[in-house]
Amino acid sequence: MSAAVAELFMAVCRTEVMALKPGNVHVHAAGHGMTVEDFLLSAEVAAPEIARAHAPVGERILRSVRATRAAVGCNTNLGILLLCAPLARAAELPAARPLRDRVGDVLAELTVEDAEAAFEAIRIASPGGLGQAPEHDVAGPVTVNLREAMAAARSRDRIAAQYADGYRDVFDIGVACARSLADRSAADGDAVSLAEAVYLEFLTAFPDSHILRKHDETLAAAVLAESRAVRRQVAGSSSAALRREHLFVFDARLKWQGINPGTSADLTVASLFAYLLEKREEDQPGTRA
Repeated sequence: MSAAVAELFMAVCRTEVMALKPGNVHVHAAGHGMTVEDFLLSAEVAAPEIARAHAPVGERILRSVRATRAAVGCNTNLGILLLCAPLARAAELPAARPLRDRVGDVLAELTVEDAEAAFEAIRIASPGGLGQAPEHDVAGPVTVNLREAMAAARSRDRIAAQYADGYRDVFDIGVACARSLADRSAADGDAVSLAEAVYLEFLTAFPDSHILRKHDETLAAAVLAESRAVRRQVAGSSSAALRREHLFVFDARLKWQGINPGTSADLTVASLFAYLLEKREEDQPGTRA
């Protein structure tokens, strides 16, 4: 295990649950039958598996899901694990090239065995609204590598799209947002504030695919429109207290309706993980995981 990578993974998972993320579980309000403690314990048991040195991506995902299921008995972090495993593997590669390029290398080398392990992990986690896929269904035999399998699902799953598109949303939206906010503050910026900003960036960028999967396109589009309206209210608020009030009201409304923008939360964790991995390498040139 790479201790440094495991510590960064746990740090971003802790930060994410501290952030006020409308509709998603956080310290200010539980929801969807899960608690903050479930997420913190999940991060603790998954971290050594995500950061397991030299392990293939599929093995990292499967071992992490098994550890999570044994610890909390439910699916708290499948999307996080699917997104963070390639990042953790890329962090092991020589840092002479940017992390984003190394992620591309990792994705290009994914195998059928990675797909078999990831499919088993998905079956164990049994995410809500999974349903059946027209091709490369997780319940059926695996015939392609993991990137090809994800590419087939890219139109309906934003996490799968990251595998197909080289983590474009993670780096161009999430990491870019974190860097911009940190640069404007001329410091690292408050970690929780970074998480909240990145989450809102994803929540207002496109329909959340977890909402799409569990509900339908109409509801996902309505939540997107409402998210953008709330973001405008937040931006126009005269005080921090009023900004947070808008977010709390939106959070309560989404949870009352049983709506969880889970993909936006998963992308937030992956983006913060990538951002901190990059920052660690910049602060310590020549660093290896």
